Amino acid sequence: MAKKQNNGTDECKVLLTSAVICGALLALALWQEKTHGVNVITMALYIAAYLAGGWDAAWDLFQLARRGKVDIHFLMLVVAIGAAYIGSWWEGAMLLFLFSLSGALEAFALARTEREIRSLFQAAPKTATIVQDDGTFAETAVDSLVAGVTLRVLPGEQFPVDATICQGKTAADESMLTGESLPVEKDLGQEVFGGTLNLWGAVNVVVARAAGESAHARIIRMIRDAQNSKAPTQKFTDRFGTGYTLGVFALCLCAFAWWHWGMGLAAWEGGVENPSAFYKTMTLLVVSSPCALVLSIPSAILAGIAAGAKKGVLFRGGIALENFAGINRLAMDKTGTLTKGEFEIVEWQTSDGNDAPILFAAAAALSRNSTHPLSRAIAQSWDRHEGNPPEISLERAESVAGMGMQGWLNGVHVKQGKRAFFSETPGLDALAAPHTGETEVIVAVGEKLGRVLLRDAVRPESASLVSKMQKAGVKVAMLTGDRQEAADAIAATLQLDDVFASMSPNQKVAIIAGWQKQGESVAMVGDGVNDAPSMVSADVSVAMGLHGSDAALEQADVVLLHDQLDGVWLAYRLSNRCRAIMRQNIALSLGVLLLLAFSAIGFSLPLPLGVMMHEGSTLLVVLNSLRLLKSA
Repeated sequence: MAKKQNNGTDECKVLLTSAVICGALLALALWQEKTHGVNVITMALYIAAYLAGGWDAAWDLFQLARRGKVDIHFLMLVVAIGAAYIGSWWEGAMLLFLFSLSGALEAFALARTEREIRSLFQAAPKTATIVQDDGTFAETAVDSLVAGVTLRVLPGEQFPVDATICQGKTAADESMLTGESLPVEKDLGQEVFGGTLNLWGAVNVVVARAAGESAHARIIRMIRDAQNSKAPTQKFTDRFGTGYTLGVFALCLCAFAWWHWGMGLAAWEGGVENPSAFYKTMTLLVVSSPCALVLSIPSAILAGIAAGAKKGVLFRGGIALENFAGINRLAMDKTGTLTKGEFEIVEWQTSDGNDAPILFAAAAALSRNSTHPLSRAIAQSWDRHEGNPPEISLERAESVAGMGMQGWLNGVHVKQGKRAFFSETPGLDALAAPHTGETEVIVAVGEKLGRVLLRDAVRPESASLVSKMQKAGVKVAMLTGDRQEAADAIAATLQLDDVFASMSPNQKVAIIAGWQKQGESVAMVGDGVNDAPSMVSADVSVAMGLHGSDAALEQADVVLLHDQLDGVWLAYRLSNRCRAIMRQNIALSLGVLLLLAFSAIGFSLPLPLGVMMHEGSTLLVVLNSLRLLKSA
């Protein structure tokens, strides 16, 4: 098959166009021959079909021949030319059409564009604001930054490089790097990472490393390294390659010698009724053509991809579709994968068991003035349950850096936030520390005190997926950058086999590599930029399609278009069925090929019968592959 590596999308279009043209010309030639016989127009159409269907195989053969190699392209071209010599032009053109079509399918399955990490470069800041010696600011390119330079980073901006805070304090959204679902507070002397988001404080930072050495840049390099180090999967037909081609060609030469010199048949002259040695040799070549074998895998892959797409599971190539069935370890990110990546309210509590309505209304009113993930969850919960804005008119609502929100209601102080914000509020001791995996937001209206407990919501289908995969003999592990206590709470709920928390992207890659060294085949499911390196390192990568980052989607072998984890189980089952059908197709095509070859050698196999059985095996292979569509 054609094995191009660059400009995959354009190559696929060219090969598919060539196959379509070859098929159309073949159909016209057959119609012309049937209605007007063999004439100049008929022959011109056949020759044009040959050129359209065979140019890519001829070019690949030329490239291989320069390196002293041959493969199945050589046999296909010899078969086509031999079929033309004995007058079976339609057979040769049909072989080239099917061969070029399978080449287009392979190009489609393997095509990967240069967009794979482009989204990461687009997401990274291109300019930064330098604090000059006189206190003024100046814009400069991020690529020109060196260690020791002081930068100004405003709320809502990304930190351009890895740096250390030297003035001010803030919080950073590091979910794109670590998977941590909560903002991470940043004070004097603490490190911030390039590509992460400055949430609320204007800060000055000192550059710790040049842009090329930032955490963001290291992720990009890890993706590239993993891509380059991953060995390409060999297709079954490629493994036949030179050995099969030379074997068949040698067999035909020996057969020709036996028929001509051993049995006394004429060398060249002869036809169907009185076959010559060359005629019989060409018959052997035609029936030995591995047309059904060549289509055995691509046809199953195409049907499997179509079956998955009908259920919202997109396989981005045959390698993933074939290999998913062989996994024995499923690694999954937590935030946004096993969980929704959104907080849900677990419980409302008050210090004295009363005043919950006024506290909830005050918290909702304050939360409407904040973009913090916890505030959003509180406001959305109010909207779902009450349907209308809280009937509270706050005065001077404001954010308290690193603590929470506050305001005044008819002269009464109203506030919400972390426990440290209420250190002087009576009754705080009545609210015990939250359970593992839960996050609390304290709320006060004057001396009335309460809190809301929240947690990252587990996807409803997570438990079912974990249970099904474990029953199928696949170990399920969680790899997350989130806190240990949050990870343990989810793991206990889902009964996971292994849990790895507070993981950086390179640590996730190292764990997957360790599993692979132990002989395990690993699939990785994720949704964020921080998951991209580990997804590339895994044998099969799966991304959440609706909310997954561009980087994760570009690396994914399988994309869950509906963001439903049930798609992982569907993909696993479909891969098993596809692998079984591939094996059936190979057994069928090889069986018929060997039967026809022995018949052509040991008996006077009529060419029409050989063609019928040969094409019949091809049809059976395709029909067997189409059974995969019933699973969708």
